Amino acid sequence: MSRRPSRTTLTVVVIVVLLAAAIFYGAYHLMKKAQPFALGEHCLVATSQGQLDLDIEQAQVAATIAAVAARRKLPERALEIAYVTAIQESKLSNLPYGDRDSVGVFQQRPSQGWGTPAQLQDPVYASKKFFAALEKVKHYRTLPLHEAAQAVQRSADGSAYAMHEVDAKILSGAFTGRVPRAVHCWYPPPNKPVKARTEAARKQLVRALGTDTPSGRGWLVAAWYVSYAQKYGLNVVRFDGVTWKAASGHDGWRKDRKADGSVEVA
Repeated sequence: MSRRPSRTTLTVVVIVVLLAAAIFYGAYHLMKKAQPFALGEHCLVATSQGQLDLDIEQAQVAATIAAVAARRKLPERALEIAYVTAIQESKLSNLPYGDRDSVGVFQQRPSQGWGTPAQLQDPVYASKKFFAALEKVKHYRTLPLHEAAQAVQRSADGSAYAMHEVDAKILSGAFTGRVPRAVHCWYPPPNKPVKARTEAARKQLVRALGTDTPSGRGWLVAAWYVSYAQKYGLNVVRFDGVTWKAASGHDGWRKDRKADGSVEVA
């Protein structure tokens, strides 16, 4: 004659099952949350002021804005103003939509004369238009960042730009190249080998920066190439005694005797 499990035994079993389910649920979501940073496509920006996790598109946008600012010979303050704006308006993403007819990184509106929707979804063009407008703002070099940004954008709430000042300073230090080795990216290797398209990458850099060998801007160029490495199938970026490799991108920049004073990509 079989016995039925006691009420106490059933209670213990239920508790154990619920605890196991809770542990599994927590571990699953912790791994899911960590996966983009550890295993997925991502970039890390680190300076003495802090660090930021960016997706690869955000890093590409940040690198492009910095290159356009350098081409126009603008002070780092102008770049910080552009970054607080882009973070607030689009989270550094090249959006094909927005409020009313706003599009692009800076959410500029075709109806207000910024350009066509296609032009404004080109980060190089959008950055040029932003900086051209910023240069017309009196005393923008000494204005608080959010006030200078609002003078260009004329948004509903200009105070919101102020929330992003620390992030803007981290980005500007990294993507201007003022802080060496501040940017590295990683991503899963492609299923099929990608043929490096160094010439296509160089042309895109020149389009934003005006040159691929600017004097004193080596780390800006190196950060740009690392940010665009996945898009153009670049495997290696060398400069100033260190190398970034796509195969070990998560490890960042490593010492390399072959790396000299010119940026080399392959």
